[in-house]
Order: sequence, then C-alpha cells, then structure tokens
Amino acid sequence: MNVETRTIAVIDDDLRVLESLVNLLASFGYEADSYTSAEQFLGSNRLSTTSCIITDVEMRQMSGLDLLQHLKGSDCAVPVIIITGKPSPRSETFYLEKGAIGFFRKPVDGDALLELIGLVCS
Repeated sequence: MNVETRTIAVIDDDLRVLESLVNLLASFGYEADSYTSAEQFLGSNRLSTTSCIITDVEMRQMSGLDLLQHLKGSDCAVPVIIITGKPSPRSETFYLEKGAIGFFRKPVDGDALLELIGLVCS
C-alpha cells in the first residue's frame, strides 16, 4: 500500500449505498474497503490500517452505534462517521455526543462528506 494512500472502511448493508460511497471515495484518490456488516469489518484485521470509518446505523446484527461504542471502549482512535436513512430530530447531536466525528442523512451529501474526510481522516 502506498504510504500516501489513506484507507477508509465503508460499512453498510445496503449494497447500492456501499457501492456509491466506495466509488465516490475512489474517484477522489482514497482507498476504500467495503463491508456489509460491522462484524465483517472487525473480522477483517484491517482496523490497524484504517484511517476512517463510515458506517450505517441500522444493520442486522451489530449496529453502527454498537460499532462506535465497541471502538471507543477499545480506546481506538479511528474517526467514525455515522450515516442513516432514518434520522430522528436529535440524531446528529446524539451520535456526535457518543463520539462520532460526523453525521450524515442518506442520501449522503458527497461534497460535505469529502470535506469532512479531508479535514479529519487524512
């Protein structure tokens, strides 16, 4: 892996969202690994080479919030961005208070996502 390449893990059980985010990131020079579940990501042994995680909230087993809490409980400093298609009025505040570095409603604003990644994940 090139030293300049920053790997971003994208975790979403919606394959269309997963593919579109990976393609967006790749088109801007990021290496993006895709996972359909938090368990798949955690079992990949790629955490140590991941510079940022983008995860959906609602997934079948381990949710994005569960993943965020697992990482924080493990003293993992990898930044986590939460995305969801079902936000509540307090979603953004809630996830930021739990330790996420960003929160986006689906469909994700690609420009805003890339701006945040450029600031905190590079």
